[in-house]
Amino acid sequence: MSENYKVTENIPAAKDLQQVSYDNLYKQSIENPDAFWGKLAARLDWSKKSTRVKNASFTGEVNIKWFEDGELNVAHNCIDRHLAKHGDKVAIIWEGDNPNDSKKITFRELHREVCKLANVLVNLGVKKGDRVTVYLPMIPEAAYALLACARIGAVHSVIFGGFSPDSIAGRIDDCESDFVITADEGLRGGKKIPLKKNVDEALAKTKNKVRKVLVVKRSGGGVGFVRGRDLWYHDEVAKASDKHEAQAMNAEDPLFILYTSGSTGNPKGMLHTTGGYLLYASVTHEYAFGVQNDDVYWCTADIGWITGHSYLVYGPLANATTTLMFEGVPTYPTASRFWEVVDKYKVNIFYTAPTAIRSLMALGDEWVKKTSRSSLRVLGSVGEPINPEAWRWYYDVVGNKRCPVIDTWWQTETGGFMITPLAGITELKPGSATTPFFGIEPVLLDNKGKEIEGEGAGSLCIKNSWPGQARSVYGDHKRFIETYFAQFPGYYLSGDDAKRDKDGYYWVTGRNDDVIKVSGHRVGSAEVESALVSHPKMAEAAVVAIDHKIKGQAIYAYVILKAGELGNAELGRELVAFVKKEVGAFAVPDHIHFTPALPKTRSGKIMRRLLRKIANRDTENLGDTSTLMNPEIVDELIQANQKLMAS
Repeated sequence: MSENYKVTENIPAAKDLQQVSYDNLYKQSIENPDAFWGKLAARLDWSKKSTRVKNASFTGEVNIKWFEDGELNVAHNCIDRHLAKHGDKVAIIWEGDNPNDSKKITFRELHREVCKLANVLVNLGVKKGDRVTVYLPMIPEAAYALLACARIGAVHSVIFGGFSPDSIAGRIDDCESDFVITADEGLRGGKKIPLKKNVDEALAKTKNKVRKVLVVKRSGGGVGFVRGRDLWYHDEVAKASDKHEAQAMNAEDPLFILYTSGSTGNPKGMLHTTGGYLLYASVTHEYAFGVQNDDVYWCTADIGWITGHSYLVYGPLANATTTLMFEGVPTYPTASRFWEVVDKYKVNIFYTAPTAIRSLMALGDEWVKKTSRSSLRVLGSVGEPINPEAWRWYYDVVGNKRCPVIDTWWQTETGGFMITPLAGITELKPGSATTPFFGIEPVLLDNKGKEIEGEGAGSLCIKNSWPGQARSVYGDHKRFIETYFAQFPGYYLSGDDAKRDKDGYYWVTGRNDDVIKVSGHRVGSAEVESALVSHPKMAEAAVVAIDHKIKGQAIYAYVILKAGELGNAELGRELVAFVKKEVGAFAVPDHIHFTPALPKTRSGKIMRRLLRKIANRDTENLGDTSTLMNPEIVDELIQANQKLMAS
């Protein structure tokens, strides 16, 4: 790195970091990001070091680049460079859905499997820049697939195993993928999930022609095969060499596309690149959790979400940390499963979602107290703000009042933690994500885009770029600009509201758009509305979020039927099943509210603010409704809601 990138203070390892070091380093990271991130970049192996660290602008065409003339390979950094010192160390612990089904995979074994799959991909014609769709359960082959793609420069697009054929087809078409890796079936909570069947149905609908489908045999269940297109994973890797040289990639070469729901339009394919993303995942993983060399770390997230990318695979493996991958659910075969797994593998760091915490809390303390959990040192929370009651239960009961709760705020778009405590350093406040990570400068803006100083509440935005940031929406940079930068030029708009207290701590209060967070899953209201309206009896729909004790938020759907159709419980169940088929089980409405009309302005805009208040039974102050085109509908909706919620 250039002389300009020197920092005045060495950056200690996470285990040696103190509050004074954090304060000094945070200040430097804001005042001189080139120096700070340039120094940290040395933690990765670069085949060619960059001469420039940051080159980013949040105005105009929005251009984001980090280490732009540097070269490296993500798979090499996650595997190869560890072999000399950590070859026999366990890289991945896999715990199957059945407690008797598990395996430990060393870095040397991981290297062998990833090299074989990389050779399979190359032999089947996959090239640098090609998009590979991954639709797999939580099995080791999912990690192999990501790392093999990274090894050859293919761009992976992982689809969560709960998505329906229509959602799979849409994502394949959007990123123009022609290669799919899937499994015969998934296993979850003792139930089988028809993954290959879903893929087959999806490929019957895609505009883009998929050349090959590589199928992992997980359950052994019978599946259909298309001659010339479908191949068994085990047959192909058995023929492949376990020798493969990782290709050097430019730091700004695409690494993956991951789809996230928006408030309008189709899901957005967030594009993440190579160097800055891996550095940020590695640094945030180590410092937020205070990772130590011999830790066993467990992130419970599915590989289909950004948490699974950054903090199940890439961050931990880049740090040579043993990472645990879990196929099952927290309550199968008993509600002690999480804690039994913690004891079984002596897990030190445990990272899960508030939805899981609330669900287990509702079942009672005895399921937790049957186990020791004495190995735990750090607890983490991800996916949505954690309410203080769940935070305290997590801290008191699960952690026996001795493990800090690392409540992380970040997004698919950010690539890694933005606001988070640092284990053992940050003073915690239940329900607060606390303070910003190195290099992150959060601000609160009012409706006019003016920064709010000191205590206050507003739209949570970020000044300046950071290495892990998404670079664009795949194939639609205009949408990237309009969604995240157009409303407040010069700032990244997170879409969340937050408040800041007198100590400078941030409290994220929820979405300021129409994205709904169900059990940590981002569900776009537009996606659910589109599914509902595609039903032959439907005329119009409006979907809003309601508070839910377990899920955080649930989906409340207002639906207008076509003339002559009758709204009843049977049709309600039919619509729920329809959404499940069209989008996925995680996106089904908890409540179907049949109504003859929706409150609209005279320009025809649906007043979602009113719909949210009515659905949440917050009708004390609805504001002025006289300007509505149909103000009489408000009272009708309130009365119907009371009947619906009482039934």
